[in-house]
Amino acid sequence: MTRTTAVAPHGGGIEGPIVTRLWGPVESLLDWLRSPTLLAARLYVSYVFFNSGLQSLRDWAGTVWLYQNEFHIAVLPPHVAAVVGTAGELLLPPLVAFGLLGRFGALGLFVVNLVALLSYMYALQVPAIMFHFIWGGLILMIALWGPGAWSIDAWRLARRERFGVVGRI
Repeated sequence: MTRTTAVAPHGGGIEGPIVTRLWGPVESLLDWLRSPTLLAARLYVSYVFFNSGLQSLRDWAGTVWLYQNEFHIAVLPPHVAAVVGTAGELLLPPLVAFGLLGRFGALGLFVVNLVALLSYMYALQVPAIMFHFIWGGLILMIALWGPGAWSIDAWRLARRERFGVVGRI
C-alpha cells in the first residue's frame, strides 16, 4: 500500500507557512534597507575618490611626478594620464553620490579604481590593495543594481512614468 500526502502549493508541508511567516518580515526589512544602503555606498566611494582628486589638485606637481615615475599607464602620456585620472576622480563622484547617471558614473569610477590598482599594485601594502577591492565591489554593486530609489535617476524615471513617457533613462 502506497501512502501519498498532499503537498501545499507553496512547496512544503506544515513548515512552509511558518517559514513564510517568519521570512516575510525579514525580506521586507531587507527591501526597506536597499535604498539607504546603496546611498551609503554611493556616498562613501564618492567621498574617497573625490578627496583623492582634490589631493591631486592641491599638489599638481606631485601628481604629475607620480604619473611620470610611479603610475605606469602605457596607453597615455604621463601628463595626459594625470589630467584624465584627476578629472575622473573629480567629475564622476558627484554623479555617483547624487545618483545622476549613476550607473555611468559607477562604471567610470570602477575603471578609475581598476587602473589605479593595476598601475600601482606593486607598491601597495596588502591593506591598501584590500581597500581597492572593497571600493571596486561597492562600485560594481552600484553599476549592476543602479543607484537605488534614493537617487536622481529614480526620481527622473518616476517623473517620466507619471507623465506617460515609458522606458529607461
